[in-house]
Amino acid sequence: LTSSMQNQSVFEERDLSFNPVINDNPNRLTVEQINYYNKNGYLKPFRIFSDEENLKNRNYFDHLIQLLKEQNDGRDAYAINCYQARCEGIWDIAKDSRILDYVEDLIGPNIIAWASHYFCKSAHDEKFVPWHQDASYWPISPARTVTVWIAIDDADEENAAMQFIPGTHKLGHLEWKKADKSAVLHQEIAETTQYGKPVFVNLKAGEISFHADMMVHGSTPNTSNRRRCGLTIRYCPPEVKSTDSNWVADAIICRGKDPYNHWVDNPRPQGDDLSPRSYLQNK
Repeated sequence: LTSSMQNQSVFEERDLSFNPVINDNPNRLTVEQINYYNKNGYLKPFRIFSDEENLKNRNYFDHLIQLLKEQNDGRDAYAINCYQARCEGIWDIAKDSRILDYVEDLIGPNIIAWASHYFCKSAHDEKFVPWHQDASYWPISPARTVTVWIAIDDADEENAAMQFIPGTHKLGHLEWKKADKSAVLHQEIAETTQYGKPVFVNLKAGEISFHADMMVHGSTPNTSNRRRCGLTIRYCPPEVKSTDSNWVADAIICRGKDPYNHWVDNPRPQGDDLSPRSYLQNK
C-alpha cells in the first residue's frame, strides 16, 4: 500500500469490526483463554519450538539475511515480507501443525496463511514500529486475521519487545497520521494514552503470541546490545477476501479447504527466492 492511499474508497468499504470467537469446545486453548482473547485481543505466551528447533529457525533467518545482502539492492532486514510461498523455511513454519492447532481454535478448521513478515531489530536499531492496527494496511475484508508472532530471539522490555494496548481491537478503525522516516511502517496512531496502558509481549525464543488484526500495537527502538527478531504469520479463514490480486497470490491453504476460491494454494517452494516484491515496498 502507498501512503497516498490511492484505493481509499475501497478501503473505506472494508469490514474492520471485531467478530468475537465462539468456540465452546476448543482443542488446544481453554474456554477461559478464548474469552480473554475476545476481551483483550491477544494471547501469550505459548511454547512451540524446542531450543534445538529455534536454533534452526535462527540460523535460517541469518541465511535469509545473507541472501538479502547478496541482492545488493538497498533493502534492509525488515524487507523479508510476504515470502511464505517463495521461501521453503517460512512455508514450513507457516504449516507447523502445533501452531495451526491453536489457530484453529480461533478461526476454525479452514486456515489460510496469506502473509508473513520478519521484524528484526538489530542491537542499537534506531527504527521503531509506530502504534498501528495491522488491518488498516490491508485490502482485505472482513477483518478476521489472527497474527502469530514467533520469537526468533528472546524479546523483552530491554530489547524493545512488542507492546499491545488491550481491548483496542474492539474500537474499530482508528485515525492515524503519517509516521516519520525513522519508523518501520508509515501509519501511526496518535495520542494512544487515551486507549489504556500498554503491556509488553515478553517472549522467550521459541514462544509465540497471538493478536487480533485490529489490536493497537507497536515497539520502541532497540537501545540494547541484543538483537530482537520475530516472525509474524497472518492466518485467516477462507471467507475473508482481498480486493487486490497481489495479496492473494502468495497464500497457502494450511489446513482444510477454501470453498470460496478466494485464495491461491501454493505448494512448498524449493529453495529461497528473495527477489523484490514491488507491491509491498511502501507497506
